Amino acid sequence: MSNQLEALRRHTVVVADTGDFEAMRAFRPTDATTNPSLILKAVQKEAYQPLLARTVRDYRGASAAELMDRLLVAFGIEILGIVPGRVSTEVDARLSFDTRATIERARTIISCYEAAGVPRERVLIKIASTWEGIQAARVLQSEGIRCNMTLLFSLVQAAACADAGVQLISPFVGRIYDWYKKSLGAQWDEAKYSGADDPGVQSVTRIYEYFKKFGIATEIMGASFRNTGQIVALAGCDLLTISPELLATLEQTQGDVAARLTPALAQATRVSRLDTSEVAFRTQLNDDAMGTEKLAEGIRQFAADAIKLDALIERARG
Repeated sequence: MSNQLEALRRHTVVVADTGDFEAMRAFRPTDATTNPSLILKAVQKEAYQPLLARTVRDYRGASAAELMDRLLVAFGIEILGIVPGRVSTEVDARLSFDTRATIERARTIISCYEAAGVPRERVLIKIASTWEGIQAARVLQSEGIRCNMTLLFSLVQAAACADAGVQLISPFVGRIYDWYKKSLGAQWDEAKYSGADDPGVQSVTRIYEYFKKFGIATEIMGASFRNTGQIVALAGCDLLTISPELLATLEQTQGDVAARLTPALAQATRVSRLDTSEVAFRTQLNDDAMGTEKLAEGIRQFAADAIKLDALIERARG
């Protein structure tokens, strides 16, 4: 009998949600995702201090923004030496409402990778799924710069990303679970809202059904998991990005994992195409309290960690 991690790989591409190189070597993911929060966590470990020191030394005259991008790219290059697939590198969350600045920052990141000999096909640029971010991704995709849309909590965000022709979306599971658990308070029933009935799992399932029903090529990568039950309930999703802690739990758990999401099942669902024009997008997202609140909160959290990373880089620069 195989363990759950190996069984999951039969249905889904496994991605490591970490900046830790050793975790990637241990769990052999196909791709890896990073963000400023994960890099901030990693770069404070002694093992990664030389990478920070080298980046600061090599680009001493660079601005704080350029140094952050250089550090993220340095991590990305190391990651691509471990994983056979792609790495996701995030545009500064402080630009989430600035389409033009997001486009320019993404072009800079890709240029850094290409100057180091990394083809753009191995890089996904992560951008928050705001209206402005989605429009930036539309432009970038037309230039052959592939995008991974993050902080995605609602079907209308997913549909707008699909209409923009993005490469991949990362709908969040755990943060949706967190919102409903907090919202329901004493009425929350962990057993009742687990597995396929988990609100985060249901959100990704709806997105999967919508995409497969309409033959949308954009890849779906479930993200932000709180427990392995959420992961197992989404077996069959195109990709799942999983923390080292949950990867370890899956690897240590014996048993099979059946595909829960399949194109055939999705085709049998009844779903209508959404209007993703700007007014319709903003209206539908505004009507979704959870989606609106978690998107705003996520941007604030990533921006706060970007500020901390800036400060850490400045201290290293002396």
